[in-house]
Amino acid sequence: MIRKPFLAQLPLLASLILCSEYVRAETKLPSILGENMVLQRDQPLPIWGWENPGEKVTVSLDGHKLTTRADDQGQWMVALPAMKAGGPHRLTVSGSSTITLKNILIGEVWLCSGQSNMEWTVAKSNDAEKEIAAGQHPRIRHIKIPHRPALTPQNDVPTDGWQICTPETVTGFTAVGYYFGRHLLEQLDVPVGLVGSNWGGTRIEPWIPPTGFEQTPALKDITDHLKDFPSRNDQGRIIHQSPLALYNGMIHPLVPYAIRGAIWYQGESNNGEGMLYHEKMKALINGWRSTWQRDDMPFYFVQLAPFRYERKANDLPEIWEAQQETLSLPHTGMAITTDISNLDDIHPKNKQEVGRRLALWALAKTYDHDQLVYSGPLFKSMTIETNQIRIAFDHASSGLASRNGKPLNWFTICGQDKKFVEAEARIDGTTVVVHAETVSSPLAVRFGWDQLAEPNLINLEGLPAPPFRTDRD
Repeated sequence: MIRKPFLAQLPLLASLILCSEYVRAETKLPSILGENMVLQRDQPLPIWGWENPGEKVTVSLDGHKLTTRADDQGQWMVALPAMKAGGPHRLTVSGSSTITLKNILIGEVWLCSGQSNMEWTVAKSNDAEKEIAAGQHPRIRHIKIPHRPALTPQNDVPTDGWQICTPETVTGFTAVGYYFGRHLLEQLDVPVGLVGSNWGGTRIEPWIPPTGFEQTPALKDITDHLKDFPSRNDQGRIIHQSPLALYNGMIHPLVPYAIRGAIWYQGESNNGEGMLYHEKMKALINGWRSTWQRDDMPFYFVQLAPFRYERKANDLPEIWEAQQETLSLPHTGMAITTDISNLDDIHPKNKQEVGRRLALWALAKTYDHDQLVYSGPLFKSMTIETNQIRIAFDHASSGLASRNGKPLNWFTICGQDKKFVEAEARIDGTTVVVHAETVSSPLAVRFGWDQLAEPNLINLEGLPAPPFRTDRD
């Protein structure tokens, strides 16, 4: 995929930064640029801010120095050259006043977004006391973006700044993001920056930028009314669940901060939408990529865990199906969680494994660890063989197994009457053969097609197979 040279994008990126509405008496940077931050290695580094109109601004970092002037709205931006991983460095911005940011590292930066399972902290996850005590990783840095819906795209958002990972600070880090980042640190040996922009209970629509809706014909009913969003309630407060609200207030202020990619854990609040959720995922992913001017920006997400929702039992499987369909978009990946769930808790506590599985995708697909098995078995094809159906999988070349050593479970099969019955399933090499005594002429197979399904089919690397159905069409 061809990418425009970064410097050619600067006018467009600059247009994303809204004008300052008041005259400044000193140099100002957005809060995403701060001490202890991690800057993305091997990419040009946008540094931007606000100044008195016409004022000269000089930016210096590790021997690189660039000078520009604030435009007539008081905004400015430069792009420092790409740098290798390392640090600490010092960034100096000099204009009508001087700002010095210390202890800056160059490494890998990931946006960690979604709803409560992404916002869920280390302190609330498995083995919290042990993990907190071991949380001394000065090359992992985290910044939390506050809950801040907005009616219009914001140029900045107040934060508490970048925090260095210590036993005192790690308690409040996104757990999925932290364990993802920790695994990257171990495998890549470079600093990791985590931008936690997430909000429990939120739907996907408020996170999608306008361009995402506009690129997705299936969402025309929203796109045609974007001028009406975000909206306010009867008390005049911004409805944070309305389209654009969180993009405006919690994502737009981060642009054009250089990031490697995004990890995403969301969908519980959109349960029941079936394949429409896939369309919204497309809008989110393509929208963020357009916003960052990165068509190949990696986007790795978590498939929801089984849970006892007060809904139809197949609503969750249809969301699972929509999530898996999103793998058809390039540079995406999906961490499967059917084996690390809690049917009575929508917030499964094993965030360590969720983060590790996301990191496997990143290591394999973004960092070119070619020999790494990064996914559980994904349904590839079915073949009817007289009175049985043979299922073939991707990501199963090393073989298949039962996670608990028991017969494979959660397989059903149907004949021409399309009535699914419980089936027996056995592993045959890298395939699974499914049959039922009462079905002599099988037509289709379903696997894990229930919100309570915690199937035991895995590959030999221990990664689970996600639910699927062969009768979707």
